[in-house]
Amino acid sequence: MRQIPVDTTNATVMVAKAPQPKVKDRRTGEIALDKDGVTLMTVEVMFSTPDEVEILKLTVPQPGVSEDLAMGTPVALTGLVASAWENEFNGQKRHGIAFRAVAVTSLANAASASKAA
Repeated sequence: MRQIPVDTTNATVMVAKAPQPKVKDRRTGEIALDKDGVTLMTVEVMFSTPDEVEILKLTVPQPGVSEDLAMGTPVALTGLVASAWENEFNGQKRHGIAFRAVAVTSLANAASASKAA
């Protein structure tokens, strides 16, 4: 599947929903892991550009998620990519765009540190 890099330079990004483990199977509650066995997290962010605002649901490996992410926290997204997906469930075709990032890092501490200096 082709991954398309997403340019975040002109975007303001804030946490819309605190990180949660990504669930692989809702029936069993199994948590999703990447190919290396690392737990995957879901982070919802408000992605705002001068033209529009979107809520994006990102998949991020757990080590790449800052511990202090709460709703409204400004963040930086490292390695954000978009991938098209399609599947069939109960005879219905579904499709969309999945977003994945290497890291979601809080900018709140960086802003506080620069004000203190």
